[in-house]
Amino acid sequence: MTVTPGTLVLAGTPIGDIEDAPPRLAQELATADVIAAEDTRRLRRLTQALGVQPAGRVVSYFEGNESARTPELVEALVGGARVLLVTDAGMPSVSDPGYRLVAAAVEKDVRVTAVPGPSAVLTALALSGLPVDRFCFEGFAPRKAGERLSRLREVAEERRTLVYFEAPHRLQATLAAMAEVFGAGRRAAVCRELTKTYEEVRRGPLGELAEWAAEGVRGEITVVVEGAGEKAPAELDAAELVRRVRVREEAGERRKEAIAAVAAEAGVPKREVFDAVVAAKNADRPA
Repeated sequence: MTVTPGTLVLAGTPIGDIEDAPPRLAQELATADVIAAEDTRRLRRLTQALGVQPAGRVVSYFEGNESARTPELVEALVGGARVLLVTDAGMPSVSDPGYRLVAAAVEKDVRVTAVPGPSAVLTALALSGLPVDRFCFEGFAPRKAGERLSRLREVAEERRTLVYFEAPHRLQATLAAMAEVFGAGRRAAVCRELTKTYEEVRRGPLGELAEWAAEGVRGEITVVVEGAGEKAPAELDAAELVRRVRVREEAGERRKEAIAAVAAEAGVPKREVFDAVVAAKNADRPA
């Protein structure tokens, strides 16, 4: 007899206000065959708040046992079970347990779906006041100072808005490192306790935010940092402009197209490049 594989459901949970729980969450909690929870005590509080009595088996699934428990959950999925994965807050797999289980389930051709829910990343990004059209999520910055600086330098020229998670006791050090690498004037927003009673969004230059955080900050933190601005093209002297035009001409480009291309590269008017080429040509003529 062929057994139809079950389904892995990734469910978003409230990041603060319990009323933000997606409507489908209660139904999945009540009907799943297995609930894998990052913290079973928090799960109990969540189900009580939602008025739900889970009918399935509840198991812990956190960073410490993720590798060992994944095969057990995959076995249940392959056997036809509906497994619900929830973390303490937000979407599983986003800086929380889940990636290993999703990858293992996909490898076994198990269906994976989601109950969309609150996300600290998107909430902070929307509230930051910084560009939202392009962004990248960097998770937690490394704890060690040297590694932290190295990682920040990797994205120092990143044009997209950057989003980080950070622990309150490391916030000041991280903001100071960001000010050192990105520049003290780079705009940022520190989003604290999102959707909770003491929600706060502090916006300002990284240097000022680092000074503010030195007084001590509590709660769960998401940091949003403005992307690097476009660098102004380096000024090129007339001789370099002429050299670049000649290189293009030697490659087969017509002079008009070569002048236009070099002007675009250098960020200068085409007339400036044309005048430099004409002056060089006149200088090359015998007196």
